[in-house]
Amino acid sequence: MRLVRYTYPTVRSLAPALGGFSRSPWSGLETEIDHLFETALTDVGGPTSPTRFPVDLYEDKENAYVRAELPGVNREDVNVEMVDGFLTIAATRKVPAADGKAGEAFSLSRSVTITDEIQTDKVTAVHENGVLTVTLPKREEAKPKKITVAVK
Repeated sequence: MRLVRYTYPTVRSLAPALGGFSRSPWSGLETEIDHLFETALTDVGGPTSPTRFPVDLYEDKENAYVRAELPGVNREDVNVEMVDGFLTIAATRKVPAADGKAGEAFSLSRSVTITDEIQTDKVTAVHENGVLTVTLPKREEAKPKKITVAVK
């Protein structure tokens, strides 16, 4: 896949011949949107950074979850710890060399802020098929409760 960048013209006047109106009233917004896409897509189409990995955060009524894709990382090379309200996932990816020499090892790390509504003593982690799923159980006070309304 090849990413082709399209650049909008900076002047968009409906009546270019009238009164010297040479700048679009939207040019400031266009510049900001272009800057947003440039910063968001800096890695698209280029080499990916070997020290970053995607993390998904989601929750249900009972738990919050952190899912990290760690392809090529062995379970023994993954470390998950909770310290001072942060969940830190650290891993080491070993890449063997093609010519028989010693391969390279890359350190991977991501930290996520965890709220006080999580029971830190009951956090579990499962590594399966290159995907690490950390389950963060919510405290009873943080879980939604159904309240019955009496009619009189």
